[in-house]
Amino acid sequence: MAEDHRRSAEELLQGVLLDEPDFLRQIVERVLQEMLEAEMTEHVGAAPYERSEKRTGQRNGYKPRALRTRVGTLNLLVPQDREGTFSTRLFSRYQRNEKALVLALMEMYVEGVSTRKVKDITEELCGTSFSKSLVSELAGSLDSELEAWRCRPLTGGAYPYLFVDARYEKVRMDRRVVSQGVLIVSGVRDDGMREILAVEVADTESEATYHELFRSLKGRGLSGVELVVSDDHEGLKAATARHFQGCAYQRCQVHYARNLLGMVGHARRKDLAEGLRGVFAAASRESALSLAEELADRWRPNHPKVAEHLEEHVEECLSCLAFPEAHRRRIRTTNGQERLNQEIKRRTRVVRIFPNRKACLRLVTALCVEQSEEWVTGRRYLDMGELQERRRKEAEEVALMGRR
Repeated sequence: MAEDHRRSAEELLQGVLLDEPDFLRQIVERVLQEMLEAEMTEHVGAAPYERSEKRTGQRNGYKPRALRTRVGTLNLLVPQDREGTFSTRLFSRYQRNEKALVLALMEMYVEGVSTRKVKDITEELCGTSFSKSLVSELAGSLDSELEAWRCRPLTGGAYPYLFVDARYEKVRMDRRVVSQGVLIVSGVRDDGMREILAVEVADTESEATYHELFRSLKGRGLSGVELVVSDDHEGLKAATARHFQGCAYQRCQVHYARNLLGMVGHARRKDLAEGLRGVFAAASRESALSLAEELADRWRPNHPKVAEHLEEHVEECLSCLAFPEAHRRRIRTTNGQERLNQEIKRRTRVVRIFPNRKACLRLVTALCVEQSEEWVTGRRYLDMGELQERRRKEAEEVALMGRR
């Protein structure tokens, strides 16, 4: 039965060469099935049909089990032994984010708050024989690993660009469902690589929350911050000024544009959007401010609130113009984290309401670990040569003035 279940290496290779859409799922399925077979061989002390003095048990067929993963549902055959003592370690070896998602579902199940969908998924993934003690054991090992990552020293040198983003998740607390802020901080290092630096779950976005977040980051070694990019938040701006003296603040241009366009009717939005694009595309801060002033004057007669908003807030969107032109497209918004947010949303939608704050932090952190590793080992995000050269010249000018 197991042999029929597994495709040969030649068939899998043919699927790759012919661009068979399902080949990735089949490869993962084959690998995990072989892991199960290897576990059973170790458990009974002998391979199938092998005569061995070291044999300690007998195989007794297979039990079908479906495992849902990002590459699709894997149809596995879990080996059974006659004594019923075999227990696979496959789940504990599986990816952090898959494990975190399953743990969230399991916690909902054992707490009695799961929906029919959650019940079906957890039974497919894990069978029905899991308890609070099993959930606690599985969560403990994963939590310690994720906590170590969240508290790791930041040894990448200076982080000139910092991106701060927040999203909200529903969490069950004290028999109520409340909204909890999930704060994610990423940075661009001096070598141009991106890295996720912090993940926190907080009751609210406040100055105190961001103060504690930045204090923790600095304690872990964060330094050299020159620009903080985020959506508009007074508490975050105050905490930035407190912890990163001399650092510029860049308000996300996309979020600002949405807010501004929301002040006019649909018929006028195209005209306003074109004017705002001209401001953001300016080559210098001075030119951008001049264009913003003209735009405000044009809209003042019929839309005074638009003019007022431009005069009071658009300057916060122009800090990126003080940095290398090649960097501006990527430091003018928080869009760089959009893919991560989409993945988090896709995973948390399955849970819908987290059984507790720990479950929320666990799943989001696991996803961030994976994304950060992909960033750090992937392509360089920015070429930092121009910024480093500018710093060198500024340091020389300061040194020259000091000698005068």
